[in-house]
Amino acid sequence: MTTNNQIKSIVERIEKLEEEKAAIGEDIKEVYAEAKGNGFDPKIIKKVIALRKQDAQKRAEEQAILATYMDALGMLATTPLGAAAIKSATQSKTVAFEDDDFI
Repeated sequence: MTTNNQIKSIVERIEKLEEEKAAIGEDIKEVYAEAKGNGFDPKIIKKVIALRKQDAQKRAEEQAILATYMDALGMLATTPLGAAAIKSATQSKTVAFEDDDFI
């Protein structure tokens, strides 16, 4: 195969794949529209898909950091879980230790 034929073949294959990619993109848009029509939020579905693509450990680390930042900004106090944590923390008993308890 000559160089001209090789480059032509490569370009044609890429063009065909680009057409297929565009068609798949349209199919995905239709599925999101269907989801929206059924009462689902497409932005949230996109976030779920992105989370599912992540490694479980990486996802857990990012969620822990996000929770830490949100807590530092007081954004978790208004959630049921945050309110329960605050209530539990304020009701817990403080234990006093003598200096010689650790000797």
